[in-house]
Amino acid sequence: QVQLVESGGGLVQTGGSLSVSCAASGRTFSSYAMGWFRQAPGKEREFVAAISNGFSTYYADSVKGRFAISRDNAKNTVYLRMNNLKPEDTAVYYCAAVRRVGIFRREGEYDYWGQGTQVTVSS
Repeated sequence: QVQLVESGGGLVQTGGSLSVSCAASGRTFSSYAMGWFRQAPGKEREFVAAISNGFSTYYADSVKGRFAISRDNAKNTVYLRMNNLKPEDTAVYYCAAVRRVGIFRREGEYDYWGQGTQVTVSS
């Protein structure tokens, strides 16, 4: 089992940048595929980005070219770098993990979730 703790959210102006991190417990982080999702007020949670055990990445169209997902297996951490932020990026951002080989973009494919971190983009 793995526990996930997000950090790094906050308030940023339109066009600004922000990074969020997700620290995982345990010694087998490298065997987990990781993902980031977000949930805006009144909306369903949606996929943002994913990274495989082999460092392949996949992005939602809405963030492609602006966001970058990465991982540091030595630190048991996955990151989401967000550039050129827009008000519509405002949401609670969640990281997720699944102990499988591959890259996954559906909520149901993930077994573990963090508590979320708030990102607010002001206009």
